[in-house]
This record gives sequence, structure tokens and C-alpha cells, in this order.
Amino acid sequence: MRSVEDDQIRTAMFAHLQRLTALHPEGIESKDINHFAVGGRPLKLVVQPGIWKPAALEAALTIRTSFTAPNQLPPYEDAIASGGLVAYAYRGTDPQHSDNRALRAAMQEQRPLAYFIGVAKGVYQAHFPVYVVAEQTAEQAFLVAIDEAQRLVDPDHVDALPVDRRSYLERLVRARLHQPVFRARVLQAYAKRCAICQLRHTDLLDAAHIVRDSDEGGLPVVPNGLSLCKIHHAAYDRNIIGVRPDLVIEVRKDVLREKDGPMLRHGIQEMAGVRLKVPTSRAARPTPERLEQRYEEFRAAP
Repeated sequence: MRSVEDDQIRTAMFAHLQRLTALHPEGIESKDINHFAVGGRPLKLVVQPGIWKPAALEAALTIRTSFTAPNQLPPYEDAIASGGLVAYAYRGTDPQHSDNRALRAAMQEQRPLAYFIGVAKGVYQAHFPVYVVAEQTAEQAFLVAIDEAQRLVDPDHVDALPVDRRSYLERLVRARLHQPVFRARVLQAYAKRCAICQLRHTDLLDAAHIVRDSDEGGLPVVPNGLSLCKIHHAAYDRNIIGVRPDLVIEVRKDVLREKDGPMLRHGIQEMAGVRLKVPTSRAARPTPERLEQRYEEFRAAP
């Protein structure tokens, strides 16, 4: 049975995370997430185990996916089930482990949880509310819905849905999980600045794919991403700006000859010959092979 205390804690947690996410959409430090209290009692939300149930509750409150190296896929990438549900692995192999029982209780009671995904060391994106909607005992995993529309679909009958409906559900995980996490990982690696002009206003920064995500090899990993301000992202996507494998920026020749206002002159034309500012971590730097592939597209553009 759902308790008043349980509802109060979850409601307060979501309000706390809503404030933090608005301030830090590129990722929240764990110390800020854990600066949380209910009724004057401190309560941590991010702890070492992936599944967390405070002693005061009967069901799990949060789940967590650890940070992975920039050149590796987020752990959930290979765990997307039909309908865009996320397969969240058991704690260990014993279905009756206390953490697994706590997550099962959240599933049975349909209690909302927060899902923390590591985007840098000690930095997380918070996704909430999420719901555990099914358990796959053979796979030793729970299925997590990250959107209300997924929650309302019977996971045992997803494959029987019309193709357009199933496609919609699977697009939700891209919009709610893949894209925000990719952006956060890239911006964290680039110290939250544009790699071309060094703009630091995170509201104006995007994570641009080097090899487009629709192309073969367009993986959502940091070495396939560039932190770019919105104007340079648009210019890069439209092959107005190109980046050579040696990290030097080129501007399309016809654009260099144009006469326009200060944005074109200072924002685009004067970037020709500038060297891209890349992360200090080698694992996060753009790979020459990806840059070469995209640069060839820039050179072939009309």
C-alpha cells in the first residue's frame, strides 16, 4: 500500500530535481542532487548501488546507470527493448536480492522513480518520473518506461501494435534519453563551450554529430560529437563550415566572398583557419577518421 510518507518523499524529490534540471540541463553534480531533505531530514538520492531504497520506504526510489568512458556507448544503448523500454539489469543474479525486491515492489505498486544516468564523473542527467512496467526473469532485468505513453502499453504486446504506433514509442526514447544524454556527455567533455568560438552560454550550445546519426558509424559517443553554439552547429550541418582532420576550420569559398552584417563576418568568415578547441581527454577527442569522412562531405558540397 502506498504510504503518505512515500508520496511526500517522491513529490519532494521530483520538485528538487525539476529545479536542478532547469539550472543544469547539461548534467547535475551528485553533491547537488544529494543536497536534499524532507521534513528536515537529509536524504541521499544518488548512492553507490544502482538501485536505491531508503530505509523509510518499502519500494525503490531511484535507479542509476554509471558513467562510461567518452568513447564508449552509454550502458543502456544496448538494452533498449521493443517499444523503446529500457532493460535495467538486476542487482547481481539473485532475483531475491533486497535491491531487486525493492525495484519489484516499485513495479507492483507502480511507484514513480528517478533515473540517474552518468554523463561525466560525479555528474548525472536526471530522468523522471520513470516507471518499472515489467520484469524479464530469464534476462534478469526489469523494463523501464521513460515516458507516460510507454507506460500505458502492455509490454507483452508491443510487437502486435501497428508499425506507426511502435515507431512512435521507440522515437520517444530517442527524444527523452538518447539526445539529452549525448548532448550532456559532449558538453561535459568540452567544458561547456563551443569548440569553434568558445561561447560558454550552455543554453546556446548543442552537441553536433560529426558522422551524422542517420549514417553508418554515426554513434552517440563523444568522439563523434562536437560542442557547438547554435549558429556554428547549423553552419556545420549545412556544410558552410568544415573541420579538417587536423582540426583546422574551413569556410565554404562562396560564403567567404559574401558581404553581409557583423554576424557573418565575425561569426563565420573570421573562423576560417581557426583551430578547433578539443577536450583534454584523448578518449573524448574527435577521431581523425570521423573528421575525414565528414570533411569529404564538406568538400563535395555544392
